[in-house]
Amino acid sequence: MPRTIVFLTNPIAPQAAAELGRHAEVRLASAVDAATLRREARDADYLVVRAALPEDLFEHTPRLRAAVRHGAGVDMIPLPQAGAHGIAVANVPGVNAATVAEYAVAQMLNLARRLPRIDARLRQESWGAARELADEASDLGGKTLAIVGMGHIGQALARICAHGFGMRVLGVRRSPAADSDTVRHVTLQQALPEADYLVLACPLTEATRGLVGAAELALLKPGARLVNVARGPVIDEAALVEALRSGRLAGAALDVFARQPLPADSPLRALPTVLLSPHLAGITQESMRRMSEGVLAQLLAMFAGELPRHLCNPEAREAILARWSTLSSR
Repeated sequence: MPRTIVFLTNPIAPQAAAELGRHAEVRLASAVDAATLRREARDADYLVVRAALPEDLFEHTPRLRAAVRHGAGVDMIPLPQAGAHGIAVANVPGVNAATVAEYAVAQMLNLARRLPRIDARLRQESWGAARELADEASDLGGKTLAIVGMGHIGQALARICAHGFGMRVLGVRRSPAADSDTVRHVTLQQALPEADYLVLACPLTEATRGLVGAAELALLKPGARLVNVARGPVIDEAALVEALRSGRLAGAALDVFARQPLPADSPLRALPTVLLSPHLAGITQESMRRMSEGVLAQLLAMFAGELPRHLCNPEAREAILARWSTLSSR
């Protein structure tokens, strides 16, 4: 019997990779461009996904049973095409929620206290010039935080900010929910005029694509700040640039962008009130280990013939089982 092949678009935690190697042949992509992924994933039985897959990939993977997202957001995987081909899609929800929430808090503090600009000025100019920037710094305590997306990340962020900083937290979510001692749930239009900080932490769907545009940014109070740990297309990037250039928006911390990697000529790079990072809010040593262990657990279950615990396309269940049955009989 040929050995099961698991194809990784990017590395996973070493301990999990070593354990996976005891049960399957593990292959790592040499690059993550579409042509390379199509070519190198051809013989795979399972994919572990940390990079965007081309929409036609599943037309080139005749042995593939499942694609497992190393993380929560499955927008990197073409779900309709997976279901049409009978390929299971799974993820590991919630395991890096605290990590992303900590990143959001760190960037809110950086924006509030102007710490990156102070550091740069101290290094490049003088002690006194750096201290001058502190005159316009502010506390987080007592401010209003609006969180768009109250899943695992939003809930973790709400707890930290409400209980740790004494912030007032407004939650925006797609389905109604009862208020708690931590969060008051409101609509996006109700939240925006009250927010000192707006954190986007929602998944990318057709409903959230372009959710925050020029009209929504205009509703924010002057001097508000924005943090995006969701996906770049959730916000209209051109409208964001204009709001920052005009000074209506006092600052932004962005971990995700409309185009990734961020183009060298992006106007965001030239804005001094913007903090940029390359889609790493959910990556730490600890979160990588947790995500890799979650992926490993679901792969081992599928090796044993079980559907994954966190199946993201349950509507395709019959097609998935039929494909698995056909592949097993070959």
